[in-house]
Amino acid sequence: MTVTIPSKPRKLPHQAIGAKIFHWINIISLFMMLTSGLQIYNANPVFGGRTGIHIFPLFTLGGWLAGGRHWHFFAMWLFSLNLLWYGVYVFITRRWRHRFVGANDVKALQKTQNSKRLIYAWHRIVYTAIIPILLLALFTGIGMYKPAQFSWIVDLFGSWQGLRIAHFASVPIVIVFAIAHYFLGRKAGGQELTDSMFW
Repeated sequence: MTVTIPSKPRKLPHQAIGAKIFHWINIISLFMMLTSGLQIYNANPVFGGRTGIHIFPLFTLGGWLAGGRHWHFFAMWLFSLNLLWYGVYVFITRRWRHRFVGANDVKALQKTQNSKRLIYAWHRIVYTAIIPILLLALFTGIGMYKPAQFSWIVDLFGSWQGLRIAHFASVPIVIVFAIAHYFLGRKAGGQELTDSMFW
């Protein structure tokens, strides 16, 4: 007589409610900032001036320049406050020890042959590298929001146009990060891991 030992059900990834809220607010605020930013861009394209390439209105938010600015700055504050509270949350719960790149990740890139470990290392590198990019986007955004009060920010980039180019350049970098973050997370923990970040 053979005894069949039932296999243990696989434990599905589970994320804290704070992480889920953070990811949802990030997605929504980034979408609003991107589409409203394109509306602002249409008023005076970064490259080519008023006769430059315009974005199809379907992909913009706000309807006109002032409307785009209102949506953009609302989304900026939402995004900034979300980053701030999540930073405090990560610090208090000590999640930063598992989220950001460390010396072990650098060593793993140099020595390990374990593909899973390499994925984790790259994921933490990407996760860490986005921080200065987000700070650049917020920093240049503040300079554009209040150029008279923060004229020194404009001066740091040489001119108003230089500031606009730096702010505009941060957008595709953030989009590339979001895509890389998603695929690396999926490769590390499967679809269940990425789903657990939202549901």
